[in-house]
Order: sequence, then C-alpha cells, then structure tokens
Amino acid sequence: MSLQDLVVVTGMSGSGKGTALKAFEDLGFFCIDNLPVPLIPKFIEGIHVSGGEVERAALVVDIRAGERLGEVVKILEELRHFEFHLFVLYLEAVDRVLVRRFSETRRPHPLAGELSLLDAIKKERRRLRHIRELADVAIDTSEYSIHQVKALVMERFRSHPRSATLNLNLVSFGYKHGIPLEADLLFDVRFLPNPHFVTGLRALTGKHPKIVKYLRSFDETKEFVAKVNDFLAYLIPFYIREGKSYLTVGIGCTGGRHRSVFVAEELGRLWKTKQVAIRIRHKDIKR
Repeated sequence: MSLQDLVVVTGMSGSGKGTALKAFEDLGFFCIDNLPVPLIPKFIEGIHVSGGEVERAALVVDIRAGERLGEVVKILEELRHFEFHLFVLYLEAVDRVLVRRFSETRRPHPLAGELSLLDAIKKERRRLRHIRELADVAIDTSEYSIHQVKALVMERFRSHPRSATLNLNLVSFGYKHGIPLEADLLFDVRFLPNPHFVTGLRALTGKHPKIVKYLRSFDETKEFVAKVNDFLAYLIPFYIREGKSYLTVGIGCTGGRHRSVFVAEELGRLWKTKQVAIRIRHKDIKR
C-alpha cells in the first residue's frame, strides 16, 4: 500500500495545532511538525519510495515557514492531483482568546519582535488568509479546551478520511453560548415552542422521550424538520459534485439543550438511511 491519506494541519498560532497533531499520532498517523515547505514534495516522494510503510500522514505547516509560506498554496493545489486523499484542516481562534493563551503560557508568538502580541496575531491572520481559503474544514477553537480539541479531531478522523460519500456533521448549540464558527450552514429553531417553560421538562434534554413527544406534537416542528431535510437533500449532491468532504450544519436554540438537540437528532435519524456519513454533536447540552 502507498500513501492513502495526507492531512495538512495549519492555522493560527495558539489555536491548538499541536494538540491536533497529538490526536493524529494516537490515531496511527505518521506525524511531522513544522516540516520545511520545500521538503513537502520530497516527503511525499520518500513515502512512495519506502514501499508503502506509511499509509496515513499528518503535517503541521504554519507561519513558522517564514518567507516560504507563500509557496504552500501552490503545493497544496498540486497535491490535490495526487492519488492519495488530501485533507486540509485549519484551526483558528478569536484574537482575544489567542492573546489570553499566549499570556497564560508565556510563550512568544512566532512573529513577535517589535510588534505587540495583538499586532503579531493580526499580521499572522492576514498572511494565512489564502491558505484558509483552501481548507476542507476550518474549526474555531475559542471555546474549546485542549481536551475538547483532541476529542473533536479523534472523532472526525477516527474512521478512514477517504470516502466516496459526504460527511454530514450536525451540531446543536445555544445562541447565548456562541455560534459554532466551523458551521457551513446555520438554522435558528428559537421559533419552536420552548420546553424550558413547561413544568417537568426544563431539566430534561432534547434527547429525552418526553421532550421528543412534546416537540413532535406541534405541526410547525414537523414541517420545519421536513423542509430542512428537503433543503439538505437538494444541496448535498452539489457539495459532493464539488468534492466537498464535510458539511457542518449548525442548529441553534436559546440554550442549546432542548429544541436544537431535538432537531439535530431528528435530522440525523432521517439521514442515517442515506448515503452519507452522519456525526451528531451537542455543543451545549451539558450547560
């Protein structure tokens, strides 16, 4: 066997790329951090010459590449034409979170020097914008701990990344806790009847049979789920045609415990019978 899957991990300094690479190591990937950009093609060539000892590899390529960073876009575009499956994972976080993380760890930013920390972060974000545009998935880790980042990577890449089907990720969330920025599509279900105000239902979640029975009793709930299901059925073939590997759909209610959870589970139930790989994550169900 030759190389089957290559994951390029990139993104902002302090966003969790090192944690992601450790997750790939645990999944059995051959991992290299900060491989010099000119050596990427030679690394691929070396793997093929090795006789197939490495089937899955993960590389971290980021701002530390220095002046050669501009070559990464061209190399990634060329790698798309190879027989192996290339997946570009981009990690980021909002400026204030990155500032806090660097302050807590007391590690210098790669672009630190005469620039302030915030200016270095802004400069890095500008320099990475073209690489971000090539990402298959961009994940904002602002609200995630290192353990949650690792768990997210483990969950998404535990199975073989190569697939003839689309990976449909359904993420429930609460608007008061923040929108999952990795979402490609967002649906607001705050118009549905709220179990939070019904005696005996507040402490339950959208997965509980009582909540399910309550929400299914309303025509607008059934109609909404059916319309979103039809909308996804229309869109997904086009995403597959364009070669998209992952589609992340965010479904939000106020707190992320009842309505959004219920709708995500309902959609998941409908799509499990179709030719897509389903993952359901409830971001705020325990809050």
